[in-house]
Amino acid sequence: MELKEAQDLIRRMYYERDHARGLFATFTWFVEEVGELARAILEMDKPNMREEIADVFAWLLSIANLLNIDLEEAFKAKYARANGSL
Repeated sequence: MELKEAQDLIRRMYYERDHARGLFATFTWFVEEVGELARAILEMDKPNMREEIADVFAWLLSIANLLNIDLEEAFKAKYARANGSL
């Protein structure tokens, strides 16, 4: 799955709920997931790390959708072009 496809999937699955919750509450959920990832890393719980990193990614995509930011485009603009890859 490409990054754009992942962002579109999260938009289709969660945008209405995320929009109703609002940006700041959605960001709070994202931060909570980052905390859960941190705990999994500290405990060196590899299966949980894998699950929590997926959750962090999904919540980041939700935030990008609420902000109407194409995450793939933003990433390329920041990192690929800066590295001379594009």
